[in-house]
Amino acid sequence: MCRFVLYMGPEITLDVLTTRPSNSIIHQSYHSRLRTEPLNGDGFGIAWYVPDVSPEPAKFRSIQPAWNNLNLLQLARVCRSSTVLAHVRAATRGTDVSEANCHPFTAGRLAFMHNGSVVDFPKLRRRIFERLSDESCSLVQGNTDSELLFALFCDHFTRQQGDDGTEAMAHAMIATIGEVARLTGGADEVCGSFLNMAVTDGACAIVSRYATGGSENLSLYTCAGARFVCENGVCSMIRCNGRPSSIIVASEPLNDEPEWKPVPPNHLVVVDSDHSLGLRAVC
Repeated sequence: MCRFVLYMGPEITLDVLTTRPSNSIIHQSYHSRLRTEPLNGDGFGIAWYVPDVSPEPAKFRSIQPAWNNLNLLQLARVCRSSTVLAHVRAATRGTDVSEANCHPFTAGRLAFMHNGSVVDFPKLRRRIFERLSDESCSLVQGNTDSELLFALFCDHFTRQQGDDGTEAMAHAMIATIGEVARLTGGADEVCGSFLNMAVTDGACAIVSRYATGGSENLSLYTCAGARFVCENGVCSMIRCNGRPSSIIVASEPLNDEPEWKPVPPNHLVVVDSDHSLGLRAVC
């Protein structure tokens, strides 16, 4: 399984997520704290938004382990963004270690990443493809279940008419989860699908913590406050009394502070454009 982190808030340099925290996403690439297998060295990726330049995200991916990529260190030190997704990959057996298979995946304004797997995916791959529109099918460049999940999501998102961005993404995420559950047998599975997925359009975001078939969910945490800062080698979330302006959703806490809260199993994390943070059960 992979590890990921999503940030929305005041502009930060990318290294505030990728390299500087004690349990940064690069640290998780070689010593994950909450996985039995600590390595996530089959590539990495970052997507970030610079709305003054373009509504579509920039993306940097590589098959190198995150801890060994000097370009990542240099980019992260100087690139700034208010919406960032970062992912380190542990390849599912049978999928290639290739740039096309590295997360995040993007389409227009959307960026998406996944931690988990679809049970019996080699047997289901063709059936999933058959459900895709021509437009979403053309997005698929690799051979992972994650990219097909994104393509399914894109089709469901396109069908949402009249909803604002947050609601449209939430409905599309629930529909994607439901479709996978139906395809894989739902609660009758012996081994389930693990569907921790994150998607954003740069303004709002939806992140799922979900497992089918009664399987134990993969870890997911939130941290909210006024601002996430790194000073003198220590990274921390500055607390606030009112509505938070900084939101982090991550597979693992980036540090040991008590502000990190576990997401309940089979729930969505909903981040609106005003950075209000909510939870929604997936029935």
